[in-house]
Amino acid sequence: MRRFLSMIVFMTIVVLVVSACGSASTPTQPPATQVPATEPPTEEIQPTETVEPDETSAPVTDTPLPAAQADEPQFPNFDLANFENSAIIDNEWLPMKPGTKWAYEGTALDDQGNNVDRRIEFTVTDLTKEIEGVRTLVLWIEDFNNGEGTEKELSFYAQDKQGNIWYFGEHPEDFEDGAFVEAKTWIAGLADAKPGIVLSGEPKLGMPNLYQGWGPEVGWSDFGRVEKMGLDICVPVSCYKDVLENAETSLSEVGAFQLKYYVRGVGEIKVGWSGNDETHEELQLVEFKQLSPEEMDALRTQAVDLEKHAYEVSDVYKQTTPAEYADGTPVTTKP
Repeated sequence: MRRFLSMIVFMTIVVLVVSACGSASTPTQPPATQVPATEPPTEEIQPTETVEPDETSAPVTDTPLPAAQADEPQFPNFDLANFENSAIIDNEWLPMKPGTKWAYEGTALDDQGNNVDRRIEFTVTDLTKEIEGVRTLVLWIEDFNNGEGTEKELSFYAQDKQGNIWYFGEHPEDFEDGAFVEAKTWIAGLADAKPGIVLSGEPKLGMPNLYQGWGPEVGWSDFGRVEKMGLDICVPVSCYKDVLENAETSLSEVGAFQLKYYVRGVGEIKVGWSGNDETHEELQLVEFKQLSPEEMDALRTQAVDLEKHAYEVSDVYKQTTPAEYADGTPVTTKP
């Protein structure tokens, strides 16, 4: 998945030393259809399984085992014919029902080594966007440092026939003192970018690395693998059993890992780090809810406004087709 704190990753050449347990699997996926219109109820989402806190619920900070080396990333084969109902994402480890919101809080280190209070909000919109012929689901993401908004982002996900969650790109807009700074956009199929797999439909220990996408123009090259399963972990929202740990890094961050923890029926509950990761970012799930119709309307408006701005500031985004409302109507007119 997306690296939470820093999206500014430079690469010099594709032939970099990279961790890899082996070639990524070749998933099969199915013609894109549109996500149905829904009116999500207002409710706090309850965890599917909890456990009382005990000694086993402490954060896991073990350094991931070093993986084998490879000369270049092994991307999963992308085949448009293998996608079907692609904007309906019901992978049990990261279900993305329109209106679902996850909020995380914690700390990280900035470029000067100072401690920063972090908050990140992920919300699933009911908008879709066609990328590489696949109908993707649009997520709205906001980052805050010490209470100040530093990034707004549109991210694009789709699910294949096996339940693998694919990542098709992102448009992140960075802000400083409330003013727009830049947008390091990458979209699959444009500027040599490729889609990748964020999470397997059936994650297992011993699986090869999953390359989550390739955005060479902006240095985006995240990949990860299943590191542990069956953990017991507590976060502010609840305590959970049978937690999955993914270790993620990128081609330019050899030896630095971001650890992400997933629970069936809930999704991501925690973020940690290991190795020589310089951000030391640690986040925990503090809010997990389903938006009310009124909240969904407000969210949709923000996402549409960001898409309109994306067409103004990103040469890459200008080449994409407009996102669509649940009824198939374009949200804007392409310039």
